[in-house]
Amino acid sequence: MNERILRADELHTPDGLHRLAEHYRGLLLNDCLPFWFPRSLDFEYGGYLHCFDRDGSLVDTDKSVWAQGRMSWMLFTLSRETQLAAAETRAEWQRWGEFGLEFLKRHCFSESAPTAGEVQIPRQLYFQVTQDGQPLRKRRYVYSEAFAAIAAAAHYGVTGNTDSASLAETLFQTFVEVNFTPGIAPSRGTEVRPTTGLAARMITLVTAQELRLHLGDTAERSRWLDRAIEEIRELFIKSDLQCVMEVVGPAGEIIDHFDGRTLNPGHAIEGAWFLLEEGRLRHDERLVQTGCQMLDWMWSRGWDREFGGLYSFRDVHNKPVQEYWHEMKFWWPHDEALIATLMAWLQTSEPRYLEWHCELFNWCSAHFADPEYGEWYGYLHRDGSRSGSLKGNLWKSFFHHPRALWKCWKLLHEQQPVQTG
Repeated sequence: MNERILRADELHTPDGLHRLAEHYRGLLLNDCLPFWFPRSLDFEYGGYLHCFDRDGSLVDTDKSVWAQGRMSWMLFTLSRETQLAAAETRAEWQRWGEFGLEFLKRHCFSESAPTAGEVQIPRQLYFQVTQDGQPLRKRRYVYSEAFAAIAAAAHYGVTGNTDSASLAETLFQTFVEVNFTPGIAPSRGTEVRPTTGLAARMITLVTAQELRLHLGDTAERSRWLDRAIEEIRELFIKSDLQCVMEVVGPAGEIIDHFDGRTLNPGHAIEGAWFLLEEGRLRHDERLVQTGCQMLDWMWSRGWDREFGGLYSFRDVHNKPVQEYWHEMKFWWPHDEALIATLMAWLQTSEPRYLEWHCELFNWCSAHFADPEYGEWYGYLHRDGSRSGSLKGNLWKSFFHHPRALWKCWKLLHEQQPVQTG
């Protein structure tokens, strides 16, 4: 990735698309995956170690529960791709995937279900545990459950294990109950200034998509998909301001304070490709247009025209941003934007999306990639210089980057050639 420079004018032929697909496949199998495996496998306690320095040396043995679910899902997902690798390799990925799912089931659930007033909160997962699975932290928000749900659903998709299917359904139900039931829903505000967030709707959407893929469609699943899409549109997309809000008041109102004004371009761009994917699956042109509009606005808001790359945070009214790391360039927004720009181009044939994709790819190649040890660095300064050497921590694991490489390969592998102006 460090020497390859993408040019949009090279990608308008079947051969160009094939070469790009194979390039993404090569990055996944030869650059990203070997950095993580087998070194992530904890043969003593199960699950995954994932806090690594640049060269793969272990920095910390604590385990993120997010990472256990996400990494497990990623491995099961890769193991389903018959065109990606030989059957023996994919079977090994499946075995590795079971490391994370089994560790989750054995160690990561809280012992009891708490209450919030008169409302019973479903039994939840921890956020962080020790290497041997002793609990360290449980966060107020409920996302460990969603990542464990997609891992369990993908395991069912690979093996037909009905216990995993039931676990996926239970975990998804826990996620939506805690996030959307009045009285127990996590809130960043108080009654003085109540808020509601984009993240819960985005994760509802993508988790329901995964469960539908592996477990089939149900009326209840469709209801949650439709609700997530409707609330993203009605509460967070602001046509008058040409942006996607991260946090709003309960009725979608702008909160004119630091937190309420803060935009997260990468997060909104991730949400854009979730909507583009749903539009593709439903053959719904209006959904595709919504996803493209989100991408257009947040690319305009987020792309650093001086140094390149995506800012972490911006202010909706272009006022100063509170977070001191607002100008930094994190790995994951760039991975999500690789997916979104490629997906938008393949679905619309609009030349700007391919140009953005190539510009982004080239910038990431020059700044995030590590040709000596593989994988991407996690955190850069605004000018693209490294802020540190970490390749993995409680937030960065085998997820955003391999998902982007896999998804871009898959989109190109399955796509008929498009004609652009």
